[in-house]
Amino acid sequence: MIEVLPGGAVRLHLLIQPNASKSEVSGPHDGSLKIRIQSPPIDGKANETLVEFLAKKLGVSKRSVQLVKGETSRHKVVEITGLEIETLKQKLGIS
Repeated sequence: MIEVLPGGAVRLHLLIQPNASKSEVSGPHDGSLKIRIQSPPIDGKANETLVEFLAKKLGVSKRSVQLVKGETSRHKVVEITGLEIETLKQKLGIS
């Protein structure tokens, strides 16, 4: 679910549920972190909303959150820079 990369970046394995009533972290799900996103999966809207949601939730810039895998899949991998792993876990409510 969470990996620390050389250089300090953190990689998150996510399962995305688009078209949710609101954007929120649902919690662990089959080795990934499940996140519900309010936007539909059309023309990259859900991906944009995911990056914005994570940046706001974690208190980092959108540039610090990069989608590296799963652009057209519900299973995604994002890399986050500029944040300690313990802070990330605390802000996402996971342990």
